[in-house]
Amino acid sequence: MESQIQTSPSLELSDQSHFIGGERVAPASGEWYEDIDPARGRVICKVARGGKEDVDRAVSAAWAAFPEWRETPPRKREKVLRKLAELIKKNFEELLRLEVLDTGKPLWEAKVADLPGAITTFEYFAGWPTKIYGEVNPTDPSLLSYTVREPWGVVGCIVPWNFPLQMAAWKVAPALAAGNCVVLKPAEETPLSALRLAELAVEAGLPPGVLNVVTGFGEEAGAALVAHPGVRKIAFTGSSETGKIIMRQAAEHLVPVSLELGGKSPNIILADANLKLAVRFALAGIFWNQGQLCTAGSRLVVEEAVYDQVVELVKEGAERLEPGDPMDENTRLGALISQAQFERVMGYIEKGKSEGAKLLVGGEPHPLREELGGYFVRPTVFVEVDNARHTIAREEIFGPVLSVIKVKDFDEAIKVANDTFYGLAAAVWTRDITKAHRAARELEAGTVWINTYNAYDVSVPFGGFKGSGFGREQGRYAIELYTQPKSVYVNLK
Repeated sequence: MESQIQTSPSLELSDQSHFIGGERVAPASGEWYEDIDPARGRVICKVARGGKEDVDRAVSAAWAAFPEWRETPPRKREKVLRKLAELIKKNFEELLRLEVLDTGKPLWEAKVADLPGAITTFEYFAGWPTKIYGEVNPTDPSLLSYTVREPWGVVGCIVPWNFPLQMAAWKVAPALAAGNCVVLKPAEETPLSALRLAELAVEAGLPPGVLNVVTGFGEEAGAALVAHPGVRKIAFTGSSETGKIIMRQAAEHLVPVSLELGGKSPNIILADANLKLAVRFALAGIFWNQGQLCTAGSRLVVEEAVYDQVVELVKEGAERLEPGDPMDENTRLGALISQAQFERVMGYIEKGKSEGAKLLVGGEPHPLREELGGYFVRPTVFVEVDNARHTIAREEIFGPVLSVIKVKDFDEAIKVANDTFYGLAAAVWTRDITKAHRAARELEAGTVWINTYNAYDVSVPFGGFKGSGFGREQGRYAIELYTQPKSVYVNLK
């Protein structure tokens, strides 16, 4: 299939329709919206503004395709998913530039993380169709009882704007491996890579209708997808507030949901840690993707014995970071996703100042804001932050803003770390193996890193505690998300 997304040297694109039933489909309402380049604040193209009728069409296409895909032999499903991974590799440069154009993230980041992550995810889950086993149950000898895992049918997947292709892969790959059909709703800010992925999936041999993409706004297309009676399961990654809305909507149809939500992750540096290494990872943990990641280590919790040293190292490192043009290979810090996010981040910075936290670095727009017209903010660090009192320590900012918090000792570090609505990730830096394992046990988070940060593997479950959601993606846990057990009894008498 020839791509309908064509990139000229100036990266201008034609209007982007939905992808339903294996082909591009114009919005039923005839309405479109503007997709904005975050680095330059200019219109990239127009995108179909989806609503109930578009979702109806996509769900119908998915159910029409489901019998064929469900009955497709596991080895054939494996072959299609492996081919899709190969096609992502083959179209790497195109997808890379689409992702950077849509998100404003540095090209280098997408090149070393986002696209390789998507490829690895499809390669990994390609191996699962032949490994979804059932069980024979220990029942009375007069009965034969066995249990099988079956696909839900049509799954609605809603993904965020911070890692569009990678998050789509995290949901689409296991859902397809398990035999489901998918209606994917990408974030309105970042639809381009999802649409291209759907085209490549058909080229890989996926039957038309197995993967559909409906673009548009959350309160329109997203709400229609969650409320649709033909959708058997919802998988969502995004903010905790939106997660609450989705739970309420899904409850109307008793549709199961899995939610990967926000975070306010603590990154603990104890006095015996390798301070230079810890700070290097701490800076990457908050400034990667401009702080727009759910596991961002936005609270740096430091034992008082090394607090001053850590603050100085953080200051030196943050001051060296300069935002740049995302399309430049040398750029390590890009643009925020939108004007709204820019205003949100600047609002939190002002609140930090007004509430008495001490601004150490940054705290203002970068000159590229004027030069390129995009949404650039300097890396920002606050010190003397009170975890209980300051808003910047309590709420998810989703931007390049770090709060440094002083604690007396290990016990207070754990107490401060857990004093949050969220529980997605946490980290501890120490050479003391006892403290390391105590922290791993006591921290209330779905992922705990010891002497590292933001380490991931497709085989390892990922998800949150508390307000960061429930359900686990990646590994065999993802297959469990996208299948349901069925028990069978056979009378042997």
